[in-house]
Amino acid sequence: MFTHLHVHTEYSLLDGLCRIPQLLRRAKELGMDSLAITDHGAMFGVIDFYKQARSAGIKPIIGQEFYVAPASRHDRNLDDYGESAYHLVLLARNQEGYSNLVKLSSISYTEGFYRRPRIDKEILSQHSEGLIALSACLKGEVAQLINRGEYDKARETVTWYMDLFGEDYFLEVQLNGLAEQDRANEGMLRLSEDTGVGLVATNDIHYLRREDTRMHDVLLCIQTGKTVRDEDRMRMDSAELYLKSAEEMEVQFRDYTGALSNAVSIAEKCNLEIPLGQTHLPRFPVP
Repeated sequence: MFTHLHVHTEYSLLDGLCRIPQLLRRAKELGMDSLAITDHGAMFGVIDFYKQARSAGIKPIIGQEFYVAPASRHDRNLDDYGESAYHLVLLARNQEGYSNLVKLSSISYTEGFYRRPRIDKEILSQHSEGLIALSACLKGEVAQLINRGEYDKARETVTWYMDLFGEDYFLEVQLNGLAEQDRANEGMLRLSEDTGVGLVATNDIHYLRREDTRMHDVLLCIQTGKTVRDEDRMRMDSAELYLKSAEEMEVQFRDYTGALSNAVSIAEKCNLEIPLGQTHLPRFPVP
């Protein structure tokens, strides 16, 4: 059964429209037995998601979509294209991976915050064990470089991540009707052939059903202080970012060799057990 590995809940604040109970209910209706949570720059919803998913008989896959600084997390500068951070999806395979997720998420706020909570490649290389990395959406570094026509730099970036994560690094392909995404997908296919890095099909879910697109547009207006009448507002020009069934994904990605099966194998690798009901405080010996 196909597993969605790139999912934004209500904890992607003013961006994700999926409330956790309804998200899991819809996943259950679609016959899914596993599902990820990968909120933007946050793990606030992880424990609620973990507990409710297990109660619903759905395997929870815990992750986050991180913001990665173009250079150092300590820099307060934009790159040559006005970017302060690129996106990167990290998923926990096990307890060590979860611990590293927590560390990286904390560091992104305490050390790297500039516009958004950010990490960098230096700190990522110190806390990569137990993690699976996905190249993320159009805001990912690889996709951005492809769309700028900088294929050689994109390949260098892929090689860096491949050296760090090995076979646990994957290139995301999405089908959302955007011209930029089509170009990114073409580049991802070429990079996969050139480097041997596997493709993985994702859908960057922000809402439950196609008909929720309008509500999601209103939510983005609230986030950015705009109205739906503002032509220059931030918007997602796609109605495809919903929780698609396995059958829909199979039809869409039938020509992307390995992208569907890799999503399944990644889900099978992620077997995190979070110890709940324990007090995690330092012990002070009393003489």
